Formats: sequence, C-alpha cells, structure tokens
Amino acid sequence: VQLQASGGGLVQAGGSLRLSCAASGRTSSNYAMGWFRQAPGKEREFVASIRWSDTRKSYKDSVKGRFTISRDRAKNTMYLQMNSLKAEDTAVYYCVAHPSWVQPVGVLPSSRYWGQGTQVTVSS
Repeated sequence: VQLQASGGGLVQAGGSLRLSCAASGRTSSNYAMGWFRQAPGKEREFVASIRWSDTRKSYKDSVKGRFTISRDRAKNTMYLQMNSLKAEDTAVYYCVAHPSWVQPVGVLPSSRYWGQGTQVTVSS
C-alpha cells in the first residue's frame, strides 16, 4: 500500500486547510487510516483516525470540534479538514494505514504503512 499526502501549506491562525491522503495498492474495508503529526523537537503524536468500513472515528482531544476526518471510498482517499487552526497545530502531518483497527484509536506509531509528510504552518 502506498500513501500520498498533500494539502499542507501556510495559513494564518483561525484559518483552514484540508489535507488529503490517496491510497494505492491492495487495501480492504478492514483498514484503519489516520494522521499523525510531528512538531520540531517533539515526538510524533496521534491526530485522528477512521475505519474504512464503517467510518468509526477517533480524535486527539485538542483537535476535537476543529478537525474532521473523512474518506471517499470511490477515490480511495482520506481527508483531514482542519478549521480554526492554531499556532500549536504547526507540524509535519503524516498519513498512516494499517490492515485493521487497533485499540484504542485505530492506528499507532507502529502502523504498517506511512506516507510522506506534508508541512502545515500556522502563523499567529
């Protein structure tokens, strides 16, 4: 499975961005997909995840109500709509996929497939 992330950029605080992650190769409805992010000098952290089959979702507490994860089965693409962006959201965002949903949030740092990162910079 190959993952191609896109959509990052520079935005002012309070603005919005939408990240996309296109998946190619053999996937199935059991897959969990999600986003991690890593800011300079910090550890990689979970942001959001979605189960391909039933759209079960999970979010990091600090992004709940601001970020929305979704998927388009026909396009085999996952999205992360990010609204009300804050300076602390600045990071490289990575999309990730795993053949099954892993408790508690579906995806883990050890998940099998990773895309390249896309930079999100929020200016205050």
